[in-house]
Amino acid sequence: MVGSEGMLGAQLATGVRTSPLHALVQGTGNSWRASASDFRAELESSATLKKCVNRYLYVLMGQFAISAGCLRFHTITHRLARWLLMTHDRAHKDSFHVTHEFLSNMLGVRREGITASAVKLHSDGLIEYTRGAVTVLDRSGLESAACSCYDIDRRSYAKLLS
Repeated sequence: MVGSEGMLGAQLATGVRTSPLHALVQGTGNSWRASASDFRAELESSATLKKCVNRYLYVLMGQFAISAGCLRFHTITHRLARWLLMTHDRAHKDSFHVTHEFLSNMLGVRREGITASAVKLHSDGLIEYTRGAVTVLDRSGLESAACSCYDIDRRSYAKLLS
């Protein structure tokens, strides 16, 4: 998941030209685009950019590792709360468009599991949702409902990318 704090194509800093990942734009906002050759040229000429991209790659590697453990050991509700918080952080607004089907694909679970977890978060007064839209009502409550993986990711981002 990438927001204004990150980028796609960071693997170019390692000399790798292809990515095993597929990008999907989920929300609105602005972005910048540079060709791979322009980006590599900027990396070569800017030690500061290279340091920032290397830190970002380190944070991403940590996020991937944490996500693997999270997928294996945490409940759907904990993982859904984490994913909603990460989206909330990047959307910079309380409401965003997301469907249960999309969430089930992102979390690797059946749609029914997302529905049950969303009902739980809704009944706890943490989120509001209607067809295709989620609104975060109680962020601190949602943080309490999320697994510890969210806080680990958040602290890593704050420490290395701020």
